[in-house]
Amino acid sequence: MTAYLSLLVVFVLAVLLIGGILVLSHLLNPQRSTNPAKGEAYECGIIPKGDARAPVSIRFFVMALLFLIFDIEVVFLFPWAVVYHKLMLLGWIEMVIFLGILLVGYFYAWGQGAFDWK
Repeated sequence: MTAYLSLLVVFVLAVLLIGGILVLSHLLNPQRSTNPAKGEAYECGIIPKGDARAPVSIRFFVMALLFLIFDIEVVFLFPWAVVYHKLMLLGWIEMVIFLGILLVGYFYAWGQGAFDWK
């Protein structure tokens, strides 16, 4: 039961810290200004055109996620290339399997039309 007591103390301290920070930020915040320029989006001195919450095509997000997935997987090639001479045949076979799985995912995404920008 003493193990749970220390966990309870940490939880209570975390809640008190979060509550204290919220109360302090509410007390120290500056009063809201009625200046309409303060509510506009800052675009590096360029006058904004339209609403900043314009809808974006879901294809943009799919393309970004696919880029991240394949880019991060390619990062695994660099450590493998550094120690390639120590891994010998087993390391080469493992990398061929890894690249095979990567290519299956790539061709699946290609077949589903994820790379077609309309």
